[in-house]
Amino acid sequence: MPSFRTTRRVRHRAVDMFDLVADVDKYPLFVPLCQALRVRRRTEEADGRMVVVADMTVAYKVFRETFGSRVTLDREKLAILVEYLDGPFSHLENRWSFRDDGQGGCIVEFFIDYSFRSRTLGMLMGTMFDAAFRRFADAFERRADAVYGKAVPAG
Repeated sequence: MPSFRTTRRVRHRAVDMFDLVADVDKYPLFVPLCQALRVRRRTEEADGRMVVVADMTVAYKVFRETFGSRVTLDREKLAILVEYLDGPFSHLENRWSFRDDGQGGCIVEFFIDYSFRSRTLGMLMGTMFDAAFRRFADAFERRADAVYGKAVPAG
């Protein structure tokens, strides 16, 4: 099963990065391959976590696929879990976590693993998805710079 993991220090506070990643409605503006995103529903759990069920349409050249996911936003723990619901995958899960670094920035951890339902689709789209996931962290960091500015030097 393909997977990708990255950990990086960014110039922004953990809570700001959490908010930026949690704002799924804005993904079509900056997330690689994300052509559209439609929120089906948002609900607040009894424990304070927010759950968003959404459909994301990814497109690249002639390929276009839509998949549903359940996004659990745990603001208290500064963690986000994305679980696959339906679409072209047999499995997709990704996790984000954010922790302040004590210098005005934070450490962002991103992990994703997935597999396509169809071996043919996996062969056709797998390389493109791998490349896109490797650009995800950069895309979110650039978006944070655009939204919050570049206040803390990277190190």
